[in-house]
Amino acid sequence: MKRVNLLAGGPIEQWAPELQKPTQITGQWVTADRGTWRLLQKGIVPTVAVGDFDSLTPAERQQVQEQVGDIRAVQAEKDETDTQLALSIALEELAADQVVIYGATGGRLDHFLANLFMPLEERFKPFLNRLEMRDSQNTIRFYLPGDYQIAKEVDKKYLAFIPLTPTTDLNLIDEKYPLHHFDTEVPISWASNEFIGATGRFNFKTGIVAVIQSTD
Repeated sequence: MKRVNLLAGGPIEQWAPELQKPTQITGQWVTADRGTWRLLQKGIVPTVAVGDFDSLTPAERQQVQEQVGDIRAVQAEKDETDTQLALSIALEELAADQVVIYGATGGRLDHFLANLFMPLEERFKPFLNRLEMRDSQNTIRFYLPGDYQIAKEVDKKYLAFIPLTPTTDLNLIDEKYPLHHFDTEVPISWASNEFIGATGRFNFKTGIVAVIQSTD
């Protein structure tokens, strides 16, 4: 499985724990805007860096230009976010089987919501099950209709199921708080559920559901 990591410009304070030693993370890196400079500070040169880089100082931009071989500079005024562009590169050019997105949560809510809804775009929907977002407290994964068994992450206590689109026949089968044949026309968060054992099973017939494992 080919893993590509994507680092966006979200707050360092909310980075996932593994980013303290990112050299131990397998796979190539694609970075968006300020994520590029931050990754360089950790001793890693991304395969591709994309963005308008308007959040960098002149000295930081100079460092990026000197160290990164493939820089995709774009205009600040555009129809896509830097993170959307980076995700397109990871999936289409680098042919990732798995994209782990860091720095996509925290900070500005409009940025977080843009990232949360990004997998719903038609161009990303075929790859939706390859995407996950990680930060200091959460792992977010995305699911198309089907029957799934998911494994509990050892450092996470809570489990949430979030229909992001109109969804039918959502069933939480062996979680602490079960749910049966739930339909919704609007997004809703079934939060603060928990695993009973090492795995949990759920299924649904139509829609797109995000599943979040989290800790306090």
